[in-house]
Amino acid sequence: MTLQQEIVGNAMQMAVVNLRLGQTVYCEAGKFLFKTTNVTMETRLSGPSGGGGGQQGGGGGMGGMLRQAVGTAMQAGQRALAGESLAFQYFTSTGGEGTVGFAGVLPGEMRALELDGTRAWFAEKDAFVAAESTVQFGIAFQGGRTGRSGGEGFVLEKFTGHGTVIIAGAGNFIDLNPADFGGRVEVDTGCVVAFEEGIRYGVQRIGGLNRQGLMNAVFGGEGLSLATLEGDGRVILQSLTIESLANALRKAQGGDKQGPTGGLFSTREG
Repeated sequence: MTLQQEIVGNAMQMAVVNLRLGQTVYCEAGKFLFKTTNVTMETRLSGPSGGGGGQQGGGGGMGGMLRQAVGTAMQAGQRALAGESLAFQYFTSTGGEGTVGFAGVLPGEMRALELDGTRAWFAEKDAFVAAESTVQFGIAFQGGRTGRSGGEGFVLEKFTGHGTVIIAGAGNFIDLNPADFGGRVEVDTGCVVAFEEGIRYGVQRIGGLNRQGLMNAVFGGEGLSLATLEGDGRVILQSLTIESLANALRKAQGGDKQGPTGGLFSTREG
């Protein structure tokens, strides 16, 4: 069943989730705001099993317990390598309907995505806020051709299963489909919030090693790479990047003298 939720607010939105009796929702540590007293809270290293109750099935005596422990350690280790939180917080309504509030960590919008089991969703790191326990959270390491062409690898959050997942980003969101723009769009690497499975996500260098390519990289403010999104599917972009927000805060504090170079040769104190 679809998670009953409402996204409220403007510049800094929050999600208010109404839980039915026995229903479980989980969030990344640090995204919880408030709950009613009839909602229990439990912190675990393991992700949801997808069975609807958020419990990890051990089974098989000592062997099952060992497999569960190894699986939990692998999940936590993968999230640690990706720079994600090690733990999840689980909230379950135990006495009638309950309410829980969640929010992202940056000023901006939130979005509830509905998964029907046919397509996964991918999102940038730290975009995940909360999901019902029938949604599985995973890490996708974007490498291979993308990593080589862009000069770096990318880590994405991956959501599969059935149910509602809530994500957050910075600034305002825009929804688009690359198929409406000739099948391909190129965006700042920090502007990508999430996209459906079926969209091909890559990274390309800006221009070649010529005068114009160097001008783009040094004075254009985009660095050396752009993200590319190709195919037919839903894409969510954000108007504010974490890097631009950090640069604005440093400039306001007098700690970033980047001048006209757009950040490639900026000086960072501390």
